[in-house]
Amino acid sequence: MELAVQKGNSDLIRVYDDKSDAVKFIKRDKGFNKQLITIEETLSRFGLLKNEIKVYLYLARVGEKKAGEIAEAISLHRTETYRILRDLEKKGILFSIFEKPLKFTAVPLDKAIDLLVDAQKMKIKLLEKEKQSLVELWLSVPQLKVEKAKKELFQMLEGEQQMVLKADELLERTEKEFQIFASDEYLAQLYYSDFTDKLKKKQNELNITLLTENSPKSLFFIKQMDLAKEKFGIVEAQSLPCFMISDRKELLIAFHENDVTNESGDKKKFKTSAIWTNYNAFVWTLQMLFSKLLDTEKASPEEEPQA
Repeated sequence: MELAVQKGNSDLIRVYDDKSDAVKFIKRDKGFNKQLITIEETLSRFGLLKNEIKVYLYLARVGEKKAGEIAEAISLHRTETYRILRDLEKKGILFSIFEKPLKFTAVPLDKAIDLLVDAQKMKIKLLEKEKQSLVELWLSVPQLKVEKAKKELFQMLEGEQQMVLKADELLERTEKEFQIFASDEYLAQLYYSDFTDKLKKKQNELNITLLTENSPKSLFFIKQMDLAKEKFGIVEAQSLPCFMISDRKELLIAFHENDVTNESGDKKKFKTSAIWTNYNAFVWTLQMLFSKLLDTEKASPEEEPQA
């Protein structure tokens, strides 16, 4: 029996029985639906398009199939299906089987992910190699004389990765003082992204103050970070965004939506967004908030925090 996700009603799944040569629809199991959506979202981050993911996952589940069978199973036009099959084969995650009629089969998911990751790494290496030549080419172009004056700027960022990259940049640019407030959720993000490792390495060079809320989760990550006692504080604060202040001149503030839902009504992991700015009034306001939080700092408990 072959299973294929069908367009239209997301609660139904198309089932084709080889023995009876009949097609019927059954209600989709919610657990299966959630798992499939998670896999699809992950594959999309490797650059695969929506229909490419559908074709790959169908073949990965049911085994070798003819193009016409694939097109029929997932309701795609045959021309588009052939194009997708060739594109996926070029990416190395599908094989053609030399039979008449021609059939296709998928590389196992773990191997496919390895191939997609390696392809992304190669792209990054090529871009790194091209950086110097592009910079030299740009500098060879006659530049207009522009009067350099300090401007108050802001930048909108979307996604946890972009937020962390900006935090890394801000920390690296800091000359004297770096202040950060992070609730337990944000502290977990920063810890698993290795930002806190960079923070620890800078603790002897900079005047660093890390404030976090009084929760078991925060205390656990503080213990794992192993910062000097004078570098962190525990405060009573709830529902505040994460923010970082560099030399009292630049600010990065992060926030997220907790109740992001997909088309099926299932809750997803919160989506992180952030704003960077050197706008004096905004930096001053958050600096005052940080000072107020610092005034409420509590002595951290002596008992060992629990995970």
